[in-house]
Amino acid sequence: MKNGLLPGLFILASATTALAQDIPRIYPAPAPTALDTARGTADLADKQQFANPSVLGMGPSKGIILHYERTTPFSVAASSQVAGVSDYRTDARRNGRLIFKGYIPAWNRPHLKVIVGLNYDREEFKFRDQPTNYGLFDNLENKGLKSTGIQLAVIRPVDAVHWYLARVKTELSGDYNSGADIGDTNYLRASAEAFYGWKRSPRFSWGVGFQYGYTFGRLSLYPAIIYNRTFNDHWGVEALFPARVSVRYNATERSLFYAGYSVDGANYIVALRRELPLGPNKQPLRSLELRETEVKFRLRWERELLSFLWLGAEGGYRYNYAFDAFDRTNADRERIIRTKLGGAPYVSLEIFAVPPRKLLEKAGVRR
Repeated sequence: MKNGLLPGLFILASATTALAQDIPRIYPAPAPTALDTARGTADLADKQQFANPSVLGMGPSKGIILHYERTTPFSVAASSQVAGVSDYRTDARRNGRLIFKGYIPAWNRPHLKVIVGLNYDREEFKFRDQPTNYGLFDNLENKGLKSTGIQLAVIRPVDAVHWYLARVKTELSGDYNSGADIGDTNYLRASAEAFYGWKRSPRFSWGVGFQYGYTFGRLSLYPAIIYNRTFNDHWGVEALFPARVSVRYNATERSLFYAGYSVDGANYIVALRRELPLGPNKQPLRSLELRETEVKFRLRWERELLSFLWLGAEGGYRYNYAFDAFDRTNADRERIIRTKLGGAPYVSLEIFAVPPRKLLEKAGVRR
């Protein structure tokens, strides 16, 4: 399969970073749905004095997000790339991810939006054999992989057509403990992105720019395109191309469906319990750099529960492209362990808070 469709997808997906894939929308006001705007387009157009990346028909802006994801069992095959490290095969009984995100509008004016974001992600593995007696896997099961970050996003509308978007993010990423390791700069990661865009109509906005981050494991710079378009009262596209593309269906103003794919990646520091010698002229390793990249083919449903609370349910298939450990001590940065995680179906549930309808109505915004 590596010689077919998926490598081409990964070549296309070089336009993004995993650390900065959720392009912020205008906060606190979510874009109205197409069904709403079909009855009030003229009135809304009069109020649209400044451009932004959002379009009519997109779902509401998310303020607080709680997300849990889990896969079915899958195979795990570790292949040594250096002398002194053994191969190992086992099965993962499950792989779970808990994600918390929060977005705070630090400054919210028509000509300038500043959003502060916080996140905490934790990924856990449960292997068939406990302990596995394989250092890397035992460490992953006992401590998990965590990311704790803060980001600053700035949306700068220029006029009714042009807009800028920029974001920077810093986080701790790895198997760190909340106490002893929290100040260790080895776990520190940073990413950034910037876009310049055009709002061609209330239903069509697009932009070009770059992202600098870890989608493919190592820190790299990639070009990227934002493309948000609503074609009619029901259908639209939301894309951060080529890393993420979703076709949207607005069933009602309170129920939205999505279908598409996404490419996600991460970079973690994993501490070793025992030093790993690499032979002459090389320093022994006390930690490894774990580079993870995966593709998800997904279906998603979002539904309003209350005026300020929504539910998201998602399912699909996850294909793991890379889960490899690298030397981060010596200059050659060679691969130490190549790990193949088997593809697996996954499901996720998400609860997220949005600006209440009464608040938006008071501000003169409909959704």
